Amino acid sequence: MLGFLQGFSYGLFLTCLPWCLVGLANPRLAVPTDNPNRFQVLFRYGLLVPFISMVLWLTSLWGGFGPSLSGWLAGLVAVGVSLPLERSWRRWRSRRHQRRLQERLAAEVERKRAEQERAAREAGVAELDPVRPPVGADELVLALCRAKQQLADVKRMDLAGQVDRFYTRYAHVMELLAARFDRSELAFERSRGLIREVCLGAVDTFHSMAAQSRGVIGLDGDYVRRRLEQDGDRLAVEERIALKRRLELIEETERRIRRLVGRNESALTLLDDTAVALARVETGRPQASLATDRALDELRRFIEGAERYSRSEKR
Repeated sequence: MLGFLQGFSYGLFLTCLPWCLVGLANPRLAVPTDNPNRFQVLFRYGLLVPFISMVLWLTSLWGGFGPSLSGWLAGLVAVGVSLPLERSWRRWRSRRHQRRLQERLAAEVERKRAEQERAAREAGVAELDPVRPPVGADELVLALCRAKQQLADVKRMDLAGQVDRFYTRYAHVMELLAARFDRSELAFERSRGLIREVCLGAVDTFHSMAAQSRGVIGLDGDYVRRRLEQDGDRLAVEERIALKRRLELIEETERRIRRLVGRNESALTLLDDTAVALARVETGRPQASLATDRALDELRRFIEGAERYSRSEKR
C-alpha cells in the first residue's frame, strides 16, 4: 500500500506541468468549474495538486518500500479521471441547488398568494383569477373561475365582478358554517348542500349571461345610436330599419342580462341572510361549571365566611 502511494505521488506530480500548460492554453480543459480562468489553473496545478502529491510522498516514506508500477500508472491518469467526475458532481450539485431554490420560490409565491387572498377576503371582496384558482379551491370555486373566464372572453368584466362577490360570500358562509357546526353533523352536510345548490344556480346564471353577451358581441350600440342621431335623415329606409333592429337586439339582450343579474343579486342576499343566521347560532358549551348568578352568590358567601373567620381569630 505504501509503495502504491509513493508511485501514485510520483505520477501525480509529473502530470502537474502538462495539465498546467493545457490549462493555460484552454482553462476549460483543465479546470471543472463553470467559468474557469488561468489563475485557477495556476492555483490548482501549481499549488494544490503538487501539495497533495508531496503529502502522499511524505506519508509513504516511513515504510521503506519503493514505488510500485500500478501507483505510477494510477498517478498519471488520476487528473484525467477526476476531471469528468468532478464536473458531474458539480453539475449534480448545481441542479440540486436550483431545484431547491425553485421549490423555495414556489412555496414563497404560494404563501404570498394565500396571504393576498385572505387579505382580500378580509377587506371585503376577493378577486378570482381564472388562470390561477385560489389555493385549496373546491369544485364550486373552480366553476366560478370558469364562469368568470367566459365573461372575460366576451368582454363583460362589469358582470365578472359579481363572480368575485359570490366567491367572497361563499367563502365567508363556509367559514361560519365550519365554525358553528362539526363536519360530521347532519346539519353541516345539509346546510353545505343547500349553499352549494344556490351557488351552482348562480354559476348557471353566469353561463347564461356569457351566452347572451356572446350573441351581441359584434354589435356596437354606441355606433348605432350615433348613426341614428346624426345621420337619421340621410339614411335610406332599409338601413334605418336595420339599425333600429340592431339596437333593439342589443337592448333586449341587455334587459335579459339585467334580469339575470337581479336573480344573482337575490342569491347574494340569501347568502348574506345565511351568514347572519349562522353568526347568531350558539353551539358551543358554556365554559363555567356554574351559572353566573350562582357563582356570584357562592363568591359572596365565601367572602362573608372569610371575614367571620378573621374576626374569630382576633378574639
